[in-house]
Amino acid sequence: MSSPGDKDLAPSSEERHGAIPAGAQAQAQHLRLVIVVGLATALTWVICESFGLGGASPYGVVVAALIVRPRFDRWPPAVFVLLPVVVTIGLSLGTLLKPLVQGPTVWQFAVVTASAQILGQALPDKLMLVRNLLAVLAVLPLLGANATWLGAWQKLLAVIIGMLSGASLQAALRLATDAGPPQAEVKMAPRNLTQRFSDPFFWRKLVISCLALAIGLGLGAENPKYLYFGVVLLLNDSLGATLGRVRDRMVGVSLGVLMPWLVFNTIGLNSVAVALVMGGTTALVLAIGLDSHLRTALISSGVTFVGYGVLADWYIPTRWIDYLMGSALALLVCLLVRPVSALRRFRQLADEGPYQAGGLSPELAKLLPSAVEEARVLGQEREFRRLVAALQSPSKD
Repeated sequence: MSSPGDKDLAPSSEERHGAIPAGAQAQAQHLRLVIVVGLATALTWVICESFGLGGASPYGVVVAALIVRPRFDRWPPAVFVLLPVVVTIGLSLGTLLKPLVQGPTVWQFAVVTASAQILGQALPDKLMLVRNLLAVLAVLPLLGANATWLGAWQKLLAVIIGMLSGASLQAALRLATDAGPPQAEVKMAPRNLTQRFSDPFFWRKLVISCLALAIGLGLGAENPKYLYFGVVLLLNDSLGATLGRVRDRMVGVSLGVLMPWLVFNTIGLNSVAVALVMGGTTALVLAIGLDSHLRTALISSGVTFVGYGVLADWYIPTRWIDYLMGSALALLVCLLVRPVSALRRFRQLADEGPYQAGGLSPELAKLLPSAVEEARVLGQEREFRRLVAALQSPSKD
């Protein structure tokens, strides 16, 4: 009689017939991902430099890295239309309003971000990912000395080049085995325009983001813009969701600056260096098993290396500190202004029922990632995971 341990050590049917083990497939896919990210970003940088888009190259490099999907599955075709449209609207808004809004930079930031967020909130909830992107893109023209329509056009062109480079190279190296099962999506009840603008969390975020740059200046931040980005990108409805975004941002930024720090003083800024930095960041994140932070790390690497070239010694630590200040501001606002606990709400719904056989209800599934973050911080993760396992049990009454 064989023991359970013997069954674990026995070869699977795929291995007996010569199929590639799942672990080897994952390693091969990771290697292809590293290659595609390195090649796509280097190709994008070369094309942008050839077209004289030097200042816009970081936009193309970052988009080329992010358009490559870790599982090599295809993007919906609408993405390739929506992304250039959103970039055009966001950059145009900042470029248009900057000369019209006379006053200090903090006032310009407040007017532009309020306009961008109101515009984003008017969009249907199925486009909610566009809202933060609009708020970031709209203020980018305010960061330079001159905001021109030529500069906006060059950034848009760089984004299109990066999008096409990344998507084309990924399609060239996609295998038939990469077509995995579609990821389950949690459906949300659509809200009308009145309901969207009645959301108190929208107004909380709008007010704090309008003040974020002034708060950063008042605290003496070296790069106060990162406090603004921290509020716009990290502040969410519940404490758990905000904690999750803060953890992703700080881990991603920390990992994303390592490769630029190693490379910037050796071979300078060229196509080989871009491939080494972006591909190296991808390999590093995958090697230590932090795949969920890959996108944030790639953004950090692209902005740090391609955006700044030869880095001053002070840049990386001050950037990290300023992002930490932005994260702290987002968490402080989440705790003090209309605080909401995803963990408490999850437990309330779990006590009320009813339960779905073999899975969580849509509302519980939506709350789960945020509730896990809160449980982890409070030291209740093991207890909470037992609760989730009980809810997912088919025998749950």
